[in-house]
Amino acid sequence: MTESVPVPATADTAPTPQGRTREDMILAVLGLCFAAFLLFRALDGAGVAYVAEMNGTQAEATEFDYLIGTAEYSYSRTLGMWIAAFCTLAIFSFLYKDNVAYKIAESVFVGVSAAYWMIVAFWTVIIPNLLGKVWPGWIRSWAIPGLSPVRDELWWLYLIPLILGGMLLWRLSPKGAWIARWPLAFIIGSTAGIRLIGFLQADFLSQVRNTIVPVITFADDGGLNIPSSLRNIVLVAAVVSGLVYFFFSIEHKGFTGRVSKVGIWVLMITFGAAFGYTVMGRIALLAIRFEFLFNDWLHLNQLFG
Repeated sequence: MTESVPVPATADTAPTPQGRTREDMILAVLGLCFAAFLLFRALDGAGVAYVAEMNGTQAEATEFDYLIGTAEYSYSRTLGMWIAAFCTLAIFSFLYKDNVAYKIAESVFVGVSAAYWMIVAFWTVIIPNLLGKVWPGWIRSWAIPGLSPVRDELWWLYLIPLILGGMLLWRLSPKGAWIARWPLAFIIGSTAGIRLIGFLQADFLSQVRNTIVPVITFADDGGLNIPSSLRNIVLVAAVVSGLVYFFFSIEHKGFTGRVSKVGIWVLMITFGAAFGYTVMGRIALLAIRFEFLFNDWLHLNQLFG
């Protein structure tokens, strides 16, 4: 009598989970309810923007200003508000699963961000700092009226970044892509050198300077300043223990091992504080988006206020 060996379930033979269909139905019902609520709020006046004349320019106004006749309905701002709300909800939809709406919003965000920074760099860097130095009269005639028409004595030095920038455009050519490697290498090397000097002066040397503190401090009346002394002792001990952890010439045993373990705790607390600070910033951004959805778009502050 042969013993039957169980066959592992594959993609074809594995049973489909029944809970998935029920979960999709629940989410679909909740989505329809939310869509109905949005439609009700839209018909009730939500998602509407008004503008009013203030000091010769148009500024945001409230519905009360519109009712008393001092503001007018803005089609462009209302359309922009609805597009912003759709993009925000599309990004939030990734919490359920990857979908077409999320991909559209992601592509729009990346494209708009790239175009925005390209325009900002063109008008704040290329026009005044490059073309304005080489051809000041031409730039003064159509872009910057207040620019001096007199060239600098070393204006020809600005031709170097102009040539390097033109060489970068060869990256778009399949056969001339190797030409863009030279200016790219120059940009990476010079940027790394400048940032290294800035990092040494702003971060490394300042941290060393702030660590060199008196362990025992005294108050103005000559007495011992206990809180300041304890703070300085903890600071020096934390820095020394963190450095001992990265000192690998001596085996971490005995006293050195115990100090290095303290250094590990110091590093974990530091990384945790940095991570918590980053999370707090992201939560602040999330709160701003919720405030936009609930107040600016749905006007729930007027509904429940």
